[in-house]
Amino acid sequence: MASDSESKYGFTPVISSASALLSAVKPSSPAPFISVADTPVPQTALAKRIDDYARTHLPEPTYNHSLRVYHYGLAIKRHVFPDWRFTDETYYLCCLLHDIGTTEENLRETKLSFEFYGGFLALDVLQDCAESPAHAVAPRDQAESVAEAIIRHQDLCEMGKITAVGQLLQLATIFDNTGAYADIVHPSTIQDVSQRYPRQQWSACFAATIRRENGLKPWAHTTTLGDAFPAKVLDNALMASYE
Repeated sequence: MASDSESKYGFTPVISSASALLSAVKPSSPAPFISVADTPVPQTALAKRIDDYARTHLPEPTYNHSLRVYHYGLAIKRHVFPDWRFTDETYYLCCLLHDIGTTEENLRETKLSFEFYGGFLALDVLQDCAESPAHAVAPRDQAESVAEAIIRHQDLCEMGKITAVGQLLQLATIFDNTGAYADIVHPSTIQDVSQRYPRQQWSACFAATIRRENGLKPWAHTTTLGDAFPAKVLDNALMASYE
């Protein structure tokens, strides 16, 4: 059984298969409208520092995607997984940093797949004591939870387990990127989030990033999602009207 610290940071194990998990726990009632105002971003010193880092290092479309993933994820959590105990701050850190490995600089910095390199970068940034006051440094458990979730956020497995915070990050990213599991978020929530954090042709941007990495690194983990994955991103009918 996970300790209080582990639960707080999202280390509770859940099944990896999103479809099986949703079939087992999805409420009978439809998803409620949950606005951006209902899921405010954390205002801790750590959250503000990492938000500044993300704004500085991510292109605006990627930053906006990261914030959409945060708000969609919390809407999903409230509706489908109300018993999950990890903090909003921990999930926020995951969202802000989950695509840090996709920048042109970071794609070229390493031969590692972007999720893995991004997880290692996140661990370093969150634990950066040299540049940050003590109250703006993540506890080791929290930093490792964020890194684990980032490394596995495209690990769409049907077998085994994943952390709760990692599963939520997966669900929210695949929801924003492909429109999968459309019924777990209210249409008005999609509209509100998309107005606050515009997509700016995100589908084309992300599909190009996938192809960019797969060209640079034909061994990249994203290749496990199949050759059709970029097309699935481009064919995101759920989000098409917001592109």
